[in-house]
Amino acid sequence: MSDFDQAHRIVVSYIDKSREYYLARGHANPYRWASHADAPFTPLAKPLSQSRVALMTTASRTEDWKVREVSATPTSPPPEALYTDHLFWHKKATHTNDVESFLPIRRLEEYAAQGRIGSLGPRFYGVPTDYSFRRTVDEFAPAALELCHTDDIDVALLVAL
Repeated sequence: MSDFDQAHRIVVSYIDKSREYYLARGHANPYRWASHADAPFTPLAKPLSQSRVALMTTASRTEDWKVREVSATPTSPPPEALYTDHLFWHKKATHTNDVESFLPIRRLEEYAAQGRIGSLGPRFYGVPTDYSFRRTVDEFAPAALELCHTDDIDVALLVAL
């Protein structure tokens, strides 16, 4: 018989567990959570109904998830599949077999046709999940921003897994 009392919640501190994990793997510094207190709120320059919207995902286009670079893939036709097994999520409780559940290209096309958004960008962007704050800020974010500028994107929606 277990001593587990189902009447009480057991809380696992994700922050503490992450710090313990990194220290146990030999990292000199515990994991540092991203914080951008100095980033100002920026209102949209124009209404969504006039804006070009892009999607960003942490899913990979290829099974070779070790490729750690920002990518751009045409939104038309929408991908049949993306690779997510390298990411950490509760794989017994849910799945990522339905690409539309985390990369809603068709829904945004519908919104564009209805006039809810101006248009969908010509490409969606893959951004690696990385535990390096420095790489994320210094490499991946500027590369994704450059792609957005190239495609004249007004609004980017990040769907992280």
